[in-house]
Amino acid sequence: MRVLGVDPGLTRCGVGVVDGSPGRRLTLVHVEVIRTPADADLAHRLLGIEQALELVLDAVQPDAVAVERVFSQHNVRTVMGTAQAGAVAITCAARRGIPVVLHTPSEVKAAVTGSGRADKDQVGVMVARLLGLAEIPKPADAADALALAICHLWRGDSSARLAAAAAAAPRSRVPRSAAAARVAPGRRVAVGGAR
Repeated sequence: MRVLGVDPGLTRCGVGVVDGSPGRRLTLVHVEVIRTPADADLAHRLLGIEQALELVLDAVQPDAVAVERVFSQHNVRTVMGTAQAGAVAITCAARRGIPVVLHTPSEVKAAVTGSGRADKDQVGVMVARLLGLAEIPKPADAADALALAICHLWRGDSSARLAAAAAAAPRSRVPRSAAAARVAPGRRVAVGGAR
């Protein structure tokens, strides 16, 4: 499976693509940081991110896109820009029919390092180790995007697989409770001690 990870941001938007699956070796396909000038107007910055993401999507043809879920920070302006850049990535994927999943920063850290409280350096070190890289991808936005892709490869669709397995499993004929046994059609069950 090939996953495109996006660490959204208006000034720096990390993009990382990884091939792999749980229990298999991971392979780096592509990594870059899309940059937009801080003094440009918002519309042109978002357009620049969209155009760069479209080029990456054309080149790598991912099976899924993993985007960092925006969480509340103290700086509302930063949160808004991050959310807008994330929405551009989601829209680009949706336009192509590519499944999109959102992961929180703590989910990504836990998947890559084993701790949801890991710092950026720990994430970078583990990304380099897992992908067999000689150096940590720089800037941190690049390593974070690769970590998102790795997180999704290892954990991202496990809930979807569990739900699909549960839906495909045959239904049990055994009543789940005594109340269900009393109302099961065609069955006679003693209620209140009467026989």
